[in-house]
Amino acid sequence: MTILQTKNVNYFYQDGDKRRMILHDLSINFEKGQFYTILGQSGSGKTTFLSLISALDEPKSGEVLYNGKNIKTIGMEKYRRDDISIIFQSYNLVPYLTGLENVLVAMSITDNEMPKDSQAVAYNLLDYIGINKIKADRLVGQLSGGEQQRIAIARALATNVDIILADEPTGNLDEGMEQEIVTIFKDLATTHNKCVIVVTHSNEIAKQSDKTYFLKQGELMLHE
Repeated sequence: MTILQTKNVNYFYQDGDKRRMILHDLSINFEKGQFYTILGQSGSGKTTFLSLISALDEPKSGEVLYNGKNIKTIGMEKYRRDDISIIFQSYNLVPYLTGLENVLVAMSITDNEMPKDSQAVAYNLLDYIGINKIKADRLVGQLSGGEQQRIAIARALATNVDIILADEPTGNLDEGMEQEIVTIFKDLATTHNKCVIVVTHSNEIAKQSDKTYFLKQGELMLHE
């Protein structure tokens, strides 16, 4: 079932009378239960595309639809807060909080219904992605990069959304840790029916996804 869709999306930069096209007439459907990767060279527009489907920016023309509704109609801020979660390469955790507290903060700001025992749920989420209680109670700055990225994933899951977006989530990790993170993404899609969309440079990650798109000259092509 299609949950996220772009229709004829265009994006460009205007410099005086010159226009530089970044994305050209993109129409693509994303479904629940699928793990997608988007490949492309640096400067190809991968991060721009992610910014548009995560409502961090708006297309110059065309639409981004969530469950058939234009995200502008839903409200860009509401869509970001309640319908998607974003995982960044740089983790974007609050450094003076523990891993547990970072997850609890995310749970406190969503409008989605949260369980009453949020702390227990947060510990369970952290345990699911490989962070035990001892590490969950440490300040995130005391943890390794791989552990911080796992906490970022737990935070993304804490708001109970259907769409997980990730921008180069393994860019700062070694190969072994990269594989562990990819295994989590695969499980989120296949076992938990999430729509997982990862922007990456890594062909190794792409090989393990259900579908890979290659962004070139402003167009997304299915990568066999």
